[in-house]
Amino acid sequence: MDTLRFGSRGAQVEYLQLALQRAGYRDLALDGIFGARTGDAVRDFQQRNGLFPDGVVGRLTWNRLMPYLKGYTTYTVRRGDTFYNIAQKFGTDLRRILTANPTINPQNLQIGSVVYVPYDFALVPTNVQYSYVLLTLLTEGLAVRYPFLKTGSFGQSVTGKNLVYIRIGTGAKEVFYNAAHHANEWLTTPVLLKFTEEYADAFSQGGSIGGEAANTLFTNYSLYLAPMVDPDGVDLVTGVLSSGGYYNQAVRISEQYPQVSFPSGWKANIAGVDLNLQYPANWDEAKRIKFEQGFTSPAPRDYVGKAPLVAPESYAVYRFTKSHNFLLTLSYHSQGELIYWKYLDYEPARSREIADYFGEVSGYSVEETPYASGFAGYKDWFIETYNRPGYTIEVGLGQSPLPVSQFPEIYRANLGILVGGMTQI
Repeated sequence: MDTLRFGSRGAQVEYLQLALQRAGYRDLALDGIFGARTGDAVRDFQQRNGLFPDGVVGRLTWNRLMPYLKGYTTYTVRRGDTFYNIAQKFGTDLRRILTANPTINPQNLQIGSVVYVPYDFALVPTNVQYSYVLLTLLTEGLAVRYPFLKTGSFGQSVTGKNLVYIRIGTGAKEVFYNAAHHANEWLTTPVLLKFTEEYADAFSQGGSIGGEAANTLFTNYSLYLAPMVDPDGVDLVTGVLSSGGYYNQAVRISEQYPQVSFPSGWKANIAGVDLNLQYPANWDEAKRIKFEQGFTSPAPRDYVGKAPLVAPESYAVYRFTKSHNFLLTLSYHSQGELIYWKYLDYEPARSREIADYFGEVSGYSVEETPYASGFAGYKDWFIETYNRPGYTIEVGLGQSPLPVSQFPEIYRANLGILVGGMTQI
C-alpha cells in the first residue's frame, strides 16, 4: 500500500476509510478523499494503537489496519482462555472462531497456541473500487475464515502478479467461473467474491444459498473461480497503477488511440492486448474484423495480439482449463444485462435450455453474440473445443466501468445464475 496523507485520493484511500469504518469509525464517509475527518480518524486510531499520531498512513499504520481488510486477527491463547471468552474479547461470533480453527480442540486449548479470530462483519466489500492488492487481501481472509476453501495461482500477469483462483466444493463435477478479462469491467470481480463468501458461509452453517442446500452443492460440485483475469489492467483503470514504466507504456499506447478515454476506457492487459480476443477460436477472423476497425497495434481495447495466446493471462486461463474437466463455464463481463450462449453453429447439449433458465432467474436477455464480437473469446474457444455449455454474462447497464452503486442489483440478478451454473448441469 502507498503512504497516504491529507489530500490523497483514490482507491487506496477508500480501503483506508473502509478499514477505519470496520475499526469503529462508522460515521466516516467512504468517498476516497483523505480530508479532515479521515485525518482525525487516522490520528485517533494511531493514538489508540500506540503509534505516533501524525495522521500519515505509512507502513506501521497500514500494518495495524490490515486485519480489518483481511477480516481477521490472531490471538495467542493464555491460561484460562476459552473460545467463548476470546469471541467476547473481540466482539465476534463464536461460530466464526470454530469455523476458522477446525484443527483446534475447543475443549483443550493449549497455552501459547495461535487462534484465528475472524471479525464479525461481512468480508467482501461491495462499495469500493477493486485492485489486485484488495483481491489478495480478501482471498487470504476468505481462506482463513473458511479453511475448506482452496486457493492458489494458475499463472502470472505481464507484471508478475499471481492470477488467483479459489475452489469451493469437493464434488466430481467441475465448473469454472471467471471475471475481469477486461480491465474496466472490474465490477464483475466482487460478484464472484461475494458469491464465494455467501456460499462458504452457508456451507459452514449447514444453510442454503439461492434456494439450494450448500452442503449438497459442496459435495456434488467443485467450483473454480478466477475473480480477476486482468489484474494489471484493473489496477490501471482504478488508479492504483499511476506511475512507473508500465504506466508510462500504457500512456504511450493510449496516445495512439485518442478516441478511447484513458484510463476508464482501458479493457486490455497492461501490454495493450485484449485478453478476450486471444483464444484459438477463429482468431484470424477476429484479427480481420478488429484490424478493419483500426485496432492494428497494442491498444486500450480490441487489439488481438500478434498471435493467439501470446498474452500470459489468456494463456494461463487456457492452460488452467485444459488441466481440468469443466462441464460448464461462465465468463463475467459488463454491460448490457445479456446472456450470450452460442458460438457459430455449435449448440452443446442443453446449452440453450440452460441459457433460458439463466434468463428466467436473472431477467437478462438471452442472445447470440454479434458477429463482430463473436470470435477468439474464451466462451467461443471453450464451446468449440469441448462442445459443452459456455456463457458470457454481461452485467449491469451503462458504460464501463460501471458505478459500484449498481452492485446490489447486479448481484441480486446473478445469484440464480451463479447457483444454476452448478445445478443445471
